[in-house]
Amino acid sequence: MMCFRFKKSKSKTKQAESAPELRNQSRSENVSANRVTKSANSASSSRSIPELYKEREQNLRVFSYSELKQATNSFNRLLRIGEGGFGTVYKGTVRLSSGQDEPTVVAIKKLNNHGMQGHKEWLAEVHFLGVVEHLNLVKLLGYCSVDAERGIQRLLVYEYMPNKSLENHLFDHKMPVLPWKMRLQVMFGAAEGLAYLHEGMEVQVIFRDFKTSNVLLDGNFNPKLSDFGLAREGPAGDRSHVSTAPVGTYGYAAPEYVETGHLSVKSDIYAFGVVLYEILTGRRTIERDRPTSEQKLLEWVKQFPADSKRFYMIMDFRLRNQYSLAAARRVAKLADRCLNKNPKDRPDIGEIMDVLRGAILESEGSSSSAAATRFPQSPRGS
Repeated sequence: MMCFRFKKSKSKTKQAESAPELRNQSRSENVSANRVTKSANSASSSRSIPELYKEREQNLRVFSYSELKQATNSFNRLLRIGEGGFGTVYKGTVRLSSGQDEPTVVAIKKLNNHGMQGHKEWLAEVHFLGVVEHLNLVKLLGYCSVDAERGIQRLLVYEYMPNKSLENHLFDHKMPVLPWKMRLQVMFGAAEGLAYLHEGMEVQVIFRDFKTSNVLLDGNFNPKLSDFGLAREGPAGDRSHVSTAPVGTYGYAAPEYVETGHLSVKSDIYAFGVVLYEILTGRRTIERDRPTSEQKLLEWVKQFPADSKRFYMIMDFRLRNQYSLAAARRVAKLADRCLNKNPKDRPDIGEIMDVLRGAILESEGSSSSAAATRFPQSPRGS
């Protein structure tokens, strides 16, 4: 029986680091990245990526440790913007090229300098984010790996995402309410990011840790998937899945993955369904401080089917009825399809985008538009 370590759902993460809580990754999954750092030799496998992507990876900038230390004022606590199980994320400023006049604001993830698992995560991030490029994937600008006074220092430099994460906007009640239509637009953009990973590249990629804290929001509230430490290549040829030891986050992992270790793009679809219910309800997938019958979101919502008269009772009260009930029912039905126990019965990412597009159109002109004036409108799905 697969065993997952549970961590409290409240996350300190704000930018590009979310510390997946299920960590039983096998050595066979280690990413081949010897070309990135000499220290990769003990953690890499024989797996490689096509030459096309190798060429693109060379565009990443190699930062010096002293440069990133200076950019964060010696990794000052006041500049921390996120913290997870494998490291800390800081806000900093760097010059991306020698001729740049003004420094660029970036997010710098400094991984813990002990333990091989964190190093594997670092390699996976460089491996995937160094070779992909899409509007809805966070951009990796560069990396650093050096032998310093206290051992190997591993850092990653990302574009800075000023509007934090979908998690912050849904669950931090100190922040303004994320309007209904924008919730749908964010999910549509996130689906576009998954579509690129699943269908838009020469090599299929399974994200494997889709959740609200890994959907970051830029200055225009355009969503970008982040934290690719668990991403891996999908099955090749006629194979329907790859087999691997389960890792990820409790509450989002697909049942067949937990029970058998069978991983496919439909595992990402299951997690997408979980997040759809989170945007509907404003509740986390696991909330231990609620009554026992309400602690597990997916069990609780079963009492309020999408076609029932009681369905409205699951809707996030912070929306104050400023949403399209018809569109909400459509989204709930989509979530139910994503959560099918049989992965073959789950929709593919293209079908998900079609349904979300319809829900956005159905929400046009709804009362949620009044609340949305506090936020820049994303062009996605308009």
